[in-house]
Amino acid sequence: MEVHYDRRGSTLTVMLFGELDENSAPEVRNSLDENITPTDTKRVVLDLSGLSFMDSTGIGVLVGRYRKFRSKSVAFFISEPNTTVDKILKLSGIYTIMPPIRTA
Repeated sequence: MEVHYDRRGSTLTVMLFGELDENSAPEVRNSLDENITPTDTKRVVLDLSGLSFMDSTGIGVLVGRYRKFRSKSVAFFISEPNTTVDKILKLSGIYTIMPPIRTA
């Protein structure tokens, strides 16, 4: 699992590559917590185009970051999931709190 960051102004784009599951979740959670700084970040775009798999643990990581940072006025968006990941996101209902956006 790889996590890359691109900050432009108050928008932080997080690019995830690989599989977000119970094995990689702690690493991704810690990385996000270290790199999302509410004083500099008002918008987080989770670019999932490089994510090949996500299970319920991955959903938990995303929802947990949303809950942690929503009181600090940080908005989350999801971008470019593949068909399989998109299906999981739809079934979880995560799009109600992290709307999908197109970045391409």
